Amino acid sequence: MTVRRRKTPTVWVGKVPKGGDHPVVVQSMTNTDTADIEATVGQVWALARAGSEVVRMTVNNDEAAKAVPEIKRRLADLGVDVPLVGDFHFNGHILLRKYPEMALALDKYRINPGTVGKGKQQDPNFRTMCEVAVEFGKPVRIGVNWGSLDAGLLDEMMEANAARPEPKDAHQVTLETIVESAVRSYEWALKYGLGEDKIILSAKVSNAPDLWWVYRELAKRTNAPLHLGLTEAGMGVSGIVSSTAGLVPLLIEGIGDTIRVSITPAPGEPRTKEVEVALEILQSIGLRQFTPSVASCPGCGRTTSTFFQELALQVSTRLNAQMPVWRTQYPGVENLKVAVMGCVVNGPGESKHADIGISLPGTGEAPRAPVYIDGQLAATLKGDRIAEEFMGMVEEYIQKRFGKQPA
Repeated sequence: MTVRRRKTPTVWVGKVPKGGDHPVVVQSMTNTDTADIEATVGQVWALARAGSEVVRMTVNNDEAAKAVPEIKRRLADLGVDVPLVGDFHFNGHILLRKYPEMALALDKYRINPGTVGKGKQQDPNFRTMCEVAVEFGKPVRIGVNWGSLDAGLLDEMMEANAARPEPKDAHQVTLETIVESAVRSYEWALKYGLGEDKIILSAKVSNAPDLWWVYRELAKRTNAPLHLGLTEAGMGVSGIVSSTAGLVPLLIEGIGDTIRVSITPAPGEPRTKEVEVALEILQSIGLRQFTPSVASCPGCGRTTSTFFQELALQVSTRLNAQMPVWRTQYPGVENLKVAVMGCVVNGPGESKHADIGISLPGTGEAPRAPVYIDGQLAATLKGDRIAEEFMGMVEEYIQKRFGKQPA
């Protein structure tokens, strides 16, 4: 298997996030009406705070286009400098020319070859958007989506397939058309003046096996950075599992420079859920480290008490809540490993493998909880304040290990 070398994502101008020379970048997208400036600013702020390193917004009409510069200004006033991507369909070539302040404020444009025009209209509209990007020095994501695939190109590919001695099925031809659309659009964008360092490609479908095929083909046919994600993964556990199944094999092969997890939030669930899942995917396979990891056992007949579950949740919640501050205050804290175990079988061993870990008493065990720091027994906690005392030890450990030393 050939492993593709990752590239610096094209949205980064003068800065690259921590995590290696070419880290995989996490993206997300707002679902507010972009014309509602207050709501959009609030959601971008929340997504950036959750860990999204790029945020895309719909720019679909005059009101949305007019709002973009003010959104950018208000975010700057809040100290939020997350790159903003404008998502254009159907009328992007008009809006980008009509509102130059918007075109300048955005950090990247997303163009869908299937929606910028049909037939003869596609080329000039696509060209206009590329020329605006060149004029303002902006990168472009050419994003093909099988739900809005260029019908003219699909017909062309279907006719060519029908002429083959052994035609392929329609589904396979559709996948080939997705790749062809991305590659042709990439070549057009180069022709219209965009540099290779200003183009990123995506080709989204709705299930993992198709995603693997499409992106492996794209990786063979072009050297452009690639943005990964299912076009719609679903909601809840199904959406999370589908996204993970789709992304992980490709990421392990080195395919994918930016990712987005497109899960449907449950009613009342925050938009930041998709960012949380994306971060966990990258962290679980060792590509990026965003927050301290908390190992905890699943429970068994020895752990009839729910105390270890409650403590694991408390530790995770506390660490995640503090990370926005701790990232600056305690550089490297995201590499911390904590263990919260429920009985003596694996508890001491897992705790010794962590930076700091606690082995809580299981059924029939003495009511003591040994705490291990850097592999050594550091204390044995008892009584009703085990949770508070352990959290205090965790925060003390963080301060000592990751606190900035005086010059």
